[in-house]
Amino acid sequence: MPEGLRADARRNYARILAMAEEEVAAHGAGASLEQIARTAGVGSATVRRHFPTRQALLEAVSRKRIEALCNRARDLAGSGDSRDAMLEWLSDVVAYCVSARGLAAALSYDGNRADPAHENVCSAALEEAGDPLLRRAVEDGAVAKGVTVADLITLIVGIVLATESYPDPAGRADRLFRLAVAGLSPQS
Repeated sequence: MPEGLRADARRNYARILAMAEEEVAAHGAGASLEQIARTAGVGSATVRRHFPTRQALLEAVSRKRIEALCNRARDLAGSGDSRDAMLEWLSDVVAYCVSARGLAAALSYDGNRADPAHENVCSAALEEAGDPLLRRAVEDGAVAKGVTVADLITLIVGIVLATESYPDPAGRADRLFRLAVAGLSPQS
């Protein structure tokens, strides 16, 4: 919650965020801001004052999930095989994105964000948390040099968004992620 808000503004923020979590869970990233305002008992302008963009709202809704993924990356950072640790974390990111409607959209690149002050907070947090995992895997020769966490998040976002309408989006997303990791060449 933003610092320095009056008590009534804090209550509005919390109510809006709670309703937004429900709406995004039910309708994904396209959840109606007007419906969120109605169910929170506030006007549309109040929603927009707290969350000036849809992206800002999605980032706030996804904050707890992002924190959990960042903690998971830290837990895996020094454990076992570097490639396995990185792939386990990335599989967790895929699973979270599939189960938490709107999270993939919150991680999506927005070409309108040339100003670093308006960077994608969710992606930036995951990039920072995943960097030690990737760096270790690259140092061990388990991952090609030049691959970035941003590349991997973009890959995951694409897979999740492309599979969200499948009868089994989790299974399909996992299959495509594993295919991307393995590549197209047969194993020898």
